[in-house]
Formats: sequence, C-alpha cells, structure tokens
Amino acid sequence: MAKLPFLLGFGAGYVLGARAGKERYEQIRRAWAQAKDDPRLQSVAGIAQARADDVLSSVKTRMGTDAPR
Repeated sequence: MAKLPFLLGFGAGYVLGARAGKERYEQIRRAWAQAKDDPRLQSVAGIAQARADDVLSSVKTRMGTDAPR
C-alpha cells in the first residue's frame, strides 16, 4: 500500500518532466543549486532537523528503551 503514493508521485514527476523538457530541468537544477547554499535555507533546515530530533527523542522516551527496532 505504501508503494502506491510513491508510484503516483514518480509517474507525475516523469510526465511533468517529460513535458517541461531539458531547458526547464536545467533552470530548476540551477535554482536548487543556488537555494541549497543559501544560509537562510540552511538555518531553516537546521531548525527542522532539531525539531525532528526532539520529536524522535520524545517518542523513544514514551516507548521505552526496550522498544523493538
């Protein structure tokens, strides 16, 4: 059942990418390369990672240390 959303996303990405063509792909790739090095994005990513770590720690505490992996 978890494969269905993945396959739908993959299919939609494939169709949209095929329609957009190489020029649009290169434009998106350049924008991503610039964005990933932006200090503001790095800051937001750091905050998101810290929150995710806090949530994970909280869940582990609630489940106890003997929870199966």
